[in-house]
Amino acid sequence: MKKYFILYKPFLLFLGTFFLTYIVLTFLYQQYLKGFEENKIDSITRMVSENTGQVLQLFTDESSIEESAEHPYMKLFYEQKYVARIVEGCNAISVIILFISFVVAFSEKLKASLLFIFGGSLLIYVLNVFRIATLSALIFYFPKQEPFLHGVFFPLYIYGVVFILWLIWVRKFSRYAS
Repeated sequence: MKKYFILYKPFLLFLGTFFLTYIVLTFLYQQYLKGFEENKIDSITRMVSENTGQVLQLFTDESSIEESAEHPYMKLFYEQKYVARIVEGCNAISVIILFISFVVAFSEKLKASLLFIFGGSLLIYVLNVFRIATLSALIFYFPKQEPFLHGVFFPLYIYGVVFILWLIWVRKFSRYAS
C-alpha cells in the first residue's frame, strides 16, 4: 500500500489540496451568504447586476435592472421588456472558487499564484457580466432559444474560459510547467 502512496503522491497531493481549498472557500462563501436576510440579495450579486445594467446601457437606453420586492433577485429589462432575473447563482462566485481551487492545487510560488488568481478571477467576473448582458439581449431577440442559450451555450462559454485559464496556468506558471 505504501508503494502506491509514494507512486501516486503528486496526484493525491493535487486532489487533497484541490478539495480542501474548494471546501474551505465554499464554506466561507456560504457563511458570507448567511449574513443576508432571507429574500434579500447579496452584495456580490447586486454588483454583478449593476455592472450588467451598465454594459446594457452602452447598447440601449431602454435597459435597466430592478430589485424584486418579494424575492432575492434582480429583474433585468431589455428594451423595457422583462427578460431575465439575476440570482445568486449568476454571480460566478462558484466558478471563481473552482478556478482558485485548481490554481492553488498546482501552485508553487505565492506571488505568481496570487497574481494569477487575482487576474483570472477578475477576467471571469468581467466575462460573466458580459455573458449575462449578451444572454439577456439574445433572449429578447430569440426567446424560444432561451433553454439552449442559458443551459448549454453560455455555461460552455464560462467554463471554457476557466479551462483555458487552467491550461495557461499548468503550462506556463505551475510547478509542472516545463
